[in-house]
Amino acid sequence: MHKINKMIKNTLGLILLTLLVGCAEKAEKNKVKLMTLEPGHFHAALIQKKSYDDIDTTVDVYAPEGPEVSDFLSKINDYNNRSENPTNWTVKTHLSDDFLNQMVTEKPGNVMVVSGKNAKKIDYIWAAVNAGLNVYADKPLVVSEEGFKKLEKVFALAKEKNLLVYDIMTERFEVTTGIQKALSLQSEVFGSLVDGSPEEPAISKLSVHHLSKIVSGKPLVRPAWFLDTKQQGEGIVDVTTHLVDLVQWEAFPNQVIDRSEIEIISAKRWKTALSLDQFTKITGLAAYPDYLQKDVQSDTLNIFCNGEINYTIRGKHAKVSVIWDYEAPPGTGDTHHSTMRGTKSDLVIMQGANENFKPTLYVEAKEKEGFESQLDVAIQNLQGEFPGIKANKFSESQWKIEIPDVLKIGHEAHFGQVTENFLKYYEQGKLPEWEVPNMTTKYYVTTQGFKKATEK
Repeated sequence: MHKINKMIKNTLGLILLTLLVGCAEKAEKNKVKLMTLEPGHFHAALIQKKSYDDIDTTVDVYAPEGPEVSDFLSKINDYNNRSENPTNWTVKTHLSDDFLNQMVTEKPGNVMVVSGKNAKKIDYIWAAVNAGLNVYADKPLVVSEEGFKKLEKVFALAKEKNLLVYDIMTERFEVTTGIQKALSLQSEVFGSLVDGSPEEPAISKLSVHHLSKIVSGKPLVRPAWFLDTKQQGEGIVDVTTHLVDLVQWEAFPNQVIDRSEIEIISAKRWKTALSLDQFTKITGLAAYPDYLQKDVQSDTLNIFCNGEINYTIRGKHAKVSVIWDYEAPPGTGDTHHSTMRGTKSDLVIMQGANENFKPTLYVEAKEKEGFESQLDVAIQNLQGEFPGIKANKFSESQWKIEIPDVLKIGHEAHFGQVTENFLKYYEQGKLPEWEVPNMTTKYYVTTQGFKKATEK
């Protein structure tokens, strides 16, 4: 009997060990393993500014040799060695001029991260999906009508292969934007979105960016190609990606938006001028490279990095605008302005001098009677999602939404939040049903807006 009990115990122990090993192997197999392709933009590094339980700590980087990949590796090293919440990434570099073919041939990972030259990005994405890889990409996925046609084929192929193609929409996680959206869904406060007009859109977004900036505590060195619209795309198809995304995400949450519901009314683009000294400060280069000479007049670089698109979405007038200045005033940074106009109130985000250049959300009532009590109820309704927010009366018909500092985590941290979302979708094996159609419509708006702006 003793021998039998011992045999049973040994057998059960073996079974348990096998199960544990099997579970561990399954967990490891299900982990995301990143391959970063040509990390020419600092956003690639920001994905790795934190650690994730569901991402393998070893990341393979495929890129040509040069300062861009060196900068990426330097940022990862800084994250690994910082005193507070250090990461533990191991980076394996594969440096060659044939980096794309090498990656799709070797495939040491299951997700390609791409953040670099926008004009090439769609071809990189196609190659990755064709090789059976998921894609986690910095915006924009495309910068031209030709690129858009390729994107449609990418989404079709990804569906066929059961793969994810997901762009990094960080601005959905900016807290004032989140509260603006949440309040717009409180009908007693906001009413419903007005139709608007080209002169006074129902929803408008303006983003002001700066070529010279600080990232992760250090002055950002941009590659010279970032200033070449042939490689990077014009501003009207770049940052506007975020803005068009927010229009859809806020005004029609969780709804499929078809391109047939879009009408481009007008669009325009204009230049930002940089002196050679400013160019040198941004890039570290003493002279303009040959590929930028086409944009140089009298030693001044002129870049089409500003743009505006006026359009309707389901009959609601929308306007998105992007401006690139050389440098922000001291103590400030990139800014965002946004308005949603409702039948009962307007929800306005301002980020000017009066707000100390910090994004601030105002509620502007159109009906005074009983509005304050309705707003109080709405603010209470949002405490679960945005704990600690308050509505402070600013004027007779205007309230400022006070947001606790703990909710203001900053742009760089939003990359971690988007990545957590991607990991959730990866585990589920699919994106929300509206994501791919709305990505398609989003890039239809930006590329058709560009086409409209450049028509003669």
